[in-house]
Amino acid sequence: MLAAANLRTHWRSFLAALLATTFGVAVISATLIVYDSSRPVVQPRLEGADVLVLPAQADNEFGNESDLIPWSADGARQIAADLGGVPGAEAVVTDRSFYAQPFIDGVPIEDEGAQDAGHGWSSALLSPYRLTAGVAPANPDQVVVPSSLGPTAGESVTVNLAAGLKSFTVSGTMDGPGIYFTDDRAEQLDPGVRAIGIVAASDVRIDDLETTAEERLGDRGRVVTGIDRAALEPEFVSHRRNLGNQLIVAMSTIGLFTTVFVVGSTFSLATAERRREIGLLRTVGAATGQVRRMVLGEAAAIGLIGGLVGAALGVAAAPALRALLLNLDVQPPDFRIQISAWPLTLAVGIGIFVAVIGAWAAAGSATRVAPMEALLAAAVERRPMTPLRWTAALVALAGGSGATVLTTTAATDSRVNIAVGAAMLLILAAALLAPVVIGPISWTVTAPLASRFPSAAAMLVGAELTTGTRRAAATAAPVIAAVGFAVLLSGIVQTMAVAYPAQQTEQLRGLALVTPDGTAGLSDQVVAETGAGPVGTRAGLPTRVFVPGEHGGVTVVDAVGSLDERYAAPGRAVLDEATAGLLGAQSGETMSVTFADGKSESVVVWQVLPLDPARGPFVLPRDLVREHDPSALTDTVFVPQDRAPTHLTVGARVEDAYSFALQDYRVDARLTNWLAAVLIIMAVGYSGLAVANSMAMSAYRRRLDTAVLKMSGGTDRQLMSMAVGETAVVVLIGSALGLIVTVPPLLAMAAGLSRVTETQVGLQIEWSTVLGVIAGCFALASAATVAVTRRGLRTRSGTSSAV
Repeated sequence: MLAAANLRTHWRSFLAALLATTFGVAVISATLIVYDSSRPVVQPRLEGADVLVLPAQADNEFGNESDLIPWSADGARQIAADLGGVPGAEAVVTDRSFYAQPFIDGVPIEDEGAQDAGHGWSSALLSPYRLTAGVAPANPDQVVVPSSLGPTAGESVTVNLAAGLKSFTVSGTMDGPGIYFTDDRAEQLDPGVRAIGIVAASDVRIDDLETTAEERLGDRGRVVTGIDRAALEPEFVSHRRNLGNQLIVAMSTIGLFTTVFVVGSTFSLATAERRREIGLLRTVGAATGQVRRMVLGEAAAIGLIGGLVGAALGVAAAPALRALLLNLDVQPPDFRIQISAWPLTLAVGIGIFVAVIGAWAAAGSATRVAPMEALLAAAVERRPMTPLRWTAALVALAGGSGATVLTTTAATDSRVNIAVGAAMLLILAAALLAPVVIGPISWTVTAPLASRFPSAAAMLVGAELTTGTRRAAATAAPVIAAVGFAVLLSGIVQTMAVAYPAQQTEQLRGLALVTPDGTAGLSDQVVAETGAGPVGTRAGLPTRVFVPGEHGGVTVVDAVGSLDERYAAPGRAVLDEATAGLLGAQSGETMSVTFADGKSESVVVWQVLPLDPARGPFVLPRDLVREHDPSALTDTVFVPQDRAPTHLTVGARVEDAYSFALQDYRVDARLTNWLAAVLIIMAVGYSGLAVANSMAMSAYRRRLDTAVLKMSGGTDRQLMSMAVGETAVVVLIGSALGLIVTVPPLLAMAAGLSRVTETQVGLQIEWSTVLGVIAGCFALASAATVAVTRRGLRTRSGTSSAV
């Protein structure tokens, strides 16, 4: 009851906490809805397969289930024959997918799914697509193409395969995507089998068919139906989904952090402004437990209201977030929003929890208010820092300083995360220590102005900030967070944009690079045109191989087929130390390797060498990889600059080291820049909200003081100047602290990158973004201050006139 009454009476004090919680829950619920919707779906081309039979899965380097271990062509034929006798199975189809990319008028048709666009004609039985003209391919030189491609039955079409460009005759067109070859030709291009589809008769129960198929299959694989058929998902779709989920997690994390930050600062300020009221409650007999429950009850109520409203807003915002993710190419094109109960329920629960956690420290402060506070005529702060606040501040400062030092020597994969963690700890430390430093800084800023331009306004601003340091600190805290995040995120992006291209350019100095131009990779035809050989060039042929793991089971690892005579020897493999440790392999040991065609060969571990990305983790002879993976594509060919090819087949281009490094970084930088922009906008939105509310609360609480000053002769312009001046000083101090605490992690990150890349990397900050954030905070804070102060002056003027 008391908490509800306080909410009605002091709603202005809790407005920022309510809005922050609402916004936070909206972000969290929208991201949870998108995350819940971002689940693998059955490929459209396999919708006609009522049952899919899949081989076993191998574990990746992290111990998680990953790639399907392909059956060999002979093994798949035997399984298909065994399944053919299952009652109710109308058709049993061996499905294959491999690289096939059409060229029209000599130009490749760009398709991120080109790696899996080729299929055998039998696979058409598993799809909802049907011929629109012509007939099925009857010989190895015929194909069926999508009707949208252009060529019609009887015309020729050029298709790029792993071997190179080849002309085919179009035997027919289909109303769906994909290039369909004869089954024999498909088996040549992709011998290994990762799926066998079963089309059920119309009068058969799928459960019965599944049970019988499992009995016939035994331990050679597994049988899936329904949504479980989504396990056969193209790699590019999985990659997109993973990138999208990373962005979603980052947005949720920043939402949680800033919500707690804003709610905490708002409740801290509200508690400080209500010390007399709380003291009065203590005077009439309220116990400390009752006061604590009152504050936490207010927080829980705000969390519930904000959670319910935020959940509704999250449902409305989910389509916009979907559109953003699709625009960033971090979700598959067929991604759809699905609303379910658990994301909304969880988001509301998080809203309540976050509000209570944010108000916990304020509740502890409220319990320490003495009854005598109700009798004090002035609310002068006696102790800006409590012991708990000192402890938390020093722990955060020590943790942030230690993480900053660690950033300089951290591994490449963890350097950014450690720098972000260090900055967050230092931002927290600055916010907690603000009551200690804000008084001296305010005096330093206002004293010279007061002496140079003597005025009552400057004197009053200085006095207000030096005596009300906790209130000023609560107002400056969100500015510290907003500016700190802006400096940190923009600095990280700019620093990496300088460091990584410079590093790669230095590593590739003296080399020319042949890269794909509109194609999924480089064919053997292009590799031959580069003059790649065993000396002076690198033309790695990537593949995935399956090797018995150290602790049993099968582990899948990246391998590369090399022409380098230092490593590529028949029957031998060269491993780096990390891969050898993962597999428990030693030099001289013989291991069995299963390839993409499902066949196994024994190879000898010839050498175990230190990590070298240019060499690869698991090196095999290129001819051996090509023999077992006929559709593998080369990513890049590295040749000496003086031997760069002058003529290449369409679909490939020659780049210098700098152009290649810049383009290679831009692929990742696009997502990184968007991520930074989204997080900065969120941080500024939260913080601006808190700044505006804090200044409005402060101006509202000082309305009687403002009235006294006006009655003493102060003009509206003088009083407004004083209020805006105080706001400007607080924003300036908060901005300076936010900048100061985030620069050390950025400097440490730059030093670490300089050491690793062996190039000079200095401090990089996007000042336009930082200044924009500072201006935004000042604009919001000033608008709130002016609005409340003007209303107070207008009200007081009306009262005086009436009197």
